[in-house]
Amino acid sequence: MSIKRIGLLTSGGDAPGMNPAIRGVVRMATALGVEVMGIERGYRGLMEGEFHPLRIRDIGGILGRGGTLLQSARTEEFKTEAGRRDALHHLNKADIDGLIIIGGDGTHHGAFALAQMNYPVVTIPSTIDNDLCYTDITLGVDTVLNTVLDAIDKIRDTASSHQRAFLVETMGRNSGYLALMAGIAGGAEVILIPEAPMTLEQIVEAIQAQYALGKPHSLIVVAEGYKPGTMAVYEYLREREKELGFTVRMTILGHIQRGGHPTAFERILATRFAVAAVEHLVAGKHGVMVGLIDDKIQATPLAQVVGCHKGADLNLYKLAQTLEYARAPK
Repeated sequence: MSIKRIGLLTSGGDAPGMNPAIRGVVRMATALGVEVMGIERGYRGLMEGEFHPLRIRDIGGILGRGGTLLQSARTEEFKTEAGRRDALHHLNKADIDGLIIIGGDGTHHGAFALAQMNYPVVTIPSTIDNDLCYTDITLGVDTVLNTVLDAIDKIRDTASSHQRAFLVETMGRNSGYLALMAGIAGGAEVILIPEAPMTLEQIVEAIQAQYALGKPHSLIVVAEGYKPGTMAVYEYLREREKELGFTVRMTILGHIQRGGHPTAFERILATRFAVAAVEHLVAGKHGVMVGLIDDKIQATPLAQVVGCHKGADLNLYKLAQTLEYARAPK
């Protein structure tokens, strides 16, 4: 089937890099003589037919903007067959020959469901959790890590000034990737992630060890998915401040992590993903996700992508622990 018009949507949590990817899709499609229809509000807009043309002039100035020009939304209705049939109805009515979908894990399950209904789909991985398999990194990760690292550096300054232990919570409900990498890059004394349970008593021991070394602060980076949760850790440590040697404070970074200008790496990666996605769709190679593997853009069937979940690298976690618990020579 010849592709003359494609639809483009962003779904799930927004991530820096989505706008550069939108720009790349529009520019590449235009270069190939293919029209692009923007779909507002993710799968919600797909089910309700919120389509409009996306031309070169519509994407001016978005390369350096965070968020998503097309907006995003979460919807349970698309998980039903009726919801997906509504989407197909609007796609066929608008003469859209295929879709490029930008998003994370849930988004890819939705894309796979459409592919199973024989609709041409190519996806671009975009999630700050970096929990999609078959890509070394997803859109949003590099920018968010730099944002978190900047916050950690600033918090360490005040923590050292007041001899405090600071809990810093990052995003990551089901994946500790962001907390782990930010903790390593930021020199955290303790890193708490869902993939590597650590008891409250062990946290206390780790902080006490840092105090014994004469450190003026203790930085604990916590993924929001860590159990029993950041607040539980905070309350437990506050009750034991005399044992720790530090006063305890907490900062939840929250949605500040999602915003901001995408980094140079992010903009280039988004453009590479976008070009590959358009090329695959136009060539009839659909039902795949384009990803970065060993610095090469490669396509993987969606059936494999949705059947796999990538957690934090526990080898890196062990490395972090080695650095955290290192003792000064006597």
